[in-house]
Amino acid sequence: MDPSQALEMLKNGVPTSWYLTLSALLFSIGVAGFMIRRNIITVFMCIELMLNAVNLSFIAFAHQHKQVSGHLFTFFVMVVAAAEAAVGLAIILTVFKNRSTLNIDEINTLKN
Repeated sequence: MDPSQALEMLKNGVPTSWYLTLSALLFSIGVAGFMIRRNIITVFMCIELMLNAVNLSFIAFAHQHKQVSGHLFTFFVMVVAAAEAAVGLAIILTVFKNRSTLNIDEINTLKN
C-alpha cells in the first residue's frame, strides 16, 4: 500500500471489505467450533459467535449504503440471541444437573 492509499483510507475510514472479511473469518471460526467441539457450552458460544459475525456484516452494509435497516436487523438478532441465551443456558444447566456431563456425545436422548 503506497502512502497515498493509506492517506485516502484514513480520510474515508476502514473499507467495507475489511469488515466483511473479519465477519467471514469469525463466522468460519464459529462453524468450525460448532462442528468440532463436543462441549455444549463451547457449541453454544460458537453459535453466539456466528450470530455476532452476521451482525457485523449487517452493520457494515448498513454503513456502506447509509441505511438504517441493517441496524434494525442487528437489534432484532441481538434480542433473539438474548432470549436464546437465557433459554439455552437454562436447558444446559438442567441437562448438567440431570446427567452430570456437558459432553454432547453422552447426551443423545431426552429421557433419563
